[in-house]
Amino acid sequence: MQSFDVVVVGAGAAGMMCAIEAGNRGRSVLVIDHAKAAGEKIRISGGGRCNFTNLGASTNNFISANPRFARGPLRRYRPRDFIDLVDRYGIAWHEKTLGQLFCDDSAKDIIAMLLAEMKAARVQLRLDTAVAKVTRTATGFELALPGGVVSCASLVVATGGKSIPKMGATGWGYEIAAQFGLPMVETRPALVPLTFEVGALERLKPLAGVAVDAVVACGKTRFAEAMLFTHRGLSGPAILQISSYWREGQEITVAMAPGVDLMAAMKLAKTTRGRQAVATVLADHLPKRLAQMIAEDEGALGNIADLPDKVLTRVDAAVNHWTVKPVGSEGYRTAEVTLGGVDTQALDPATLQALAVPGLYFIGEVVDVTGWLGGYNFQWAWSSGWCAGQAA
Repeated sequence: MQSFDVVVVGAGAAGMMCAIEAGNRGRSVLVIDHAKAAGEKIRISGGGRCNFTNLGASTNNFISANPRFARGPLRRYRPRDFIDLVDRYGIAWHEKTLGQLFCDDSAKDIIAMLLAEMKAARVQLRLDTAVAKVTRTATGFELALPGGVVSCASLVVATGGKSIPKMGATGWGYEIAAQFGLPMVETRPALVPLTFEVGALERLKPLAGVAVDAVVACGKTRFAEAMLFTHRGLSGPAILQISSYWREGQEITVAMAPGVDLMAAMKLAKTTRGRQAVATVLADHLPKRLAQMIAEDEGALGNIADLPDKVLTRVDAAVNHWTVKPVGSEGYRTAEVTLGGVDTQALDPATLQALAVPGLYFIGEVVDVTGWLGGYNFQWAWSSGWCAGQAA
């Protein structure tokens, strides 16, 4: 039976970071993953360029039953620390918008960097390897693997959540948490497109592929980013963001010409462009297909000069106060992350160790800490992995 100081289950962002730090401390480390390649979520992230962190990462950008839990890890390992690592490897990057940092070339550069760091720290990596069973022993843990049993003093669970099952995502980490009696916060898909009922889809079908800059709100939470009409409902950054706050039965409100006093613009057009159609005036601020559909839906046909203000008021509301009730989301199939997870009340915020099970750690997405879209979840992976790596 092989023995290691640390076994990390999960060769994703958090798992590799943890292994690197533990290895740099002189610990013997084994990383296991059932996938055939390490860092698969890194590879596909950011359109293949990896939105690897966000300059503004703070607890304000995370959702959790205990939002303050993330404060310690995020302060101990900051975005600047990961940027310094990226710079040491000469990986070119750029800031896109809102503090989001992307590789200039490929997300594979980040994976190669992490693998190189693991190699330098003498970390062993076993891919295409599933864990059949975990047993607690007097000195730590034993893991039953296809090639035999390995033991360790510290076990780190970095297996992520349920999102994107086609990439091998499972609830294995939650099963281990339950096995050792750790409480869970209910999980659900997050950063995911929202879907409509059949009637609404049929009406909006001509808009599939149309994108607008919008402000999308659910309750008191709102996001100002791009929105995309799809064959199933709505997507785009603004929708993905609000999906983490939306719950079944709730409505969302959308402003598709935010910052524009549309009523004033239409009243002005009545006197200066009176022979034009409302759709033509709306097209100054909206895509043509969307402008035409709104005008037709609100009965705003003919010359704008001939339309009463009550019709224009309806048009204004349809554009900047569109209220719609999604019936669901596209689920874990397309969700970028999983909301909920291992309850942070059961973990040490300094080390991510289970308070009731010494030597057992949970890091990254498997924990009830979920970031906004824009590099925040990767920063949580780096930060939580780094903290566990200092202790495991």
